[in-house]
Amino acid sequence: MSESQDTTRRVALITGSSRGIGLAVAEQLAAAGFNVALNCSSEAGLPALREQASRIAGEYGVQVEAIAASVADEAEANALVEQAHDAFGRLDAVVNNAGITRDGLMVRMKDDDFDRVIDVNLKGTFHICRAAGKIMMKQRYGRIVNMSSISGVGGNAGQANYAASKAGVIGLTKTIARELAARGVTANAVAPGFISTDMTDALSEKQREAIGDQIPMKRFGTVDDVAHLVGFLASEESGYITGQVICIDGGLAL
Repeated sequence: MSESQDTTRRVALITGSSRGIGLAVAEQLAAAGFNVALNCSSEAGLPALREQASRIAGEYGVQVEAIAASVADEAEANALVEQAHDAFGRLDAVVNNAGITRDGLMVRMKDDDFDRVIDVNLKGTFHICRAAGKIMMKQRYGRIVNMSSISGVGGNAGQANYAASKAGVIGLTKTIARELAARGVTANAVAPGFISTDMTDALSEKQREAIGDQIPMKRFGTVDDVAHLVGFLASEESGYITGQVICIDGGLAL
């Protein structure tokens, strides 16, 4: 712990926070006064992540760390949590946002495509929760927010691996909530629907219109819509909410 550390601020670690929802969550928490640890999956992404860290620190007046680590790797995930904790002297909130897709019909899906998605999305979430949970139990305070998906709630054709991983995240989250509640640690899952990111931007206009017609609110969500929800779940004000799965999908899953 360095002398320059401000240990009075809450601290949040957000995995997969170089862009999209993860970056929006990091900015939301920084705006709320959290010191934040950003994460990307490899050293190749670290220069760009450091630029984001510098920008957020300057814009919101908080301390920001940029850390490269693959959450799918147990040793790297453990080191990520340890580095975030050591950088700030505490760890109050963890947002497990790191995730990948390798879509394809189940009957044609290769084992490697199934396993890799499970390794990152589900096992990676487990790795971070386990390491962070030990710290939070000692603190007798913590907020764990795990990113699921409406695909994990209701399934989705062409996403057997992704849907299974996100359904697993829900089961994991509910179990963590039961195990850690008495220590002042909450765990909740957020299940986004169609959110405007670079992934959905790749859809054709016709595809976007067809999806939009199925959404009662007739629009895609924004990364800020998700970030505002995560910001609340990561705050002290959400202390009596745990083990919940909150769909943020414009009513699509109704």
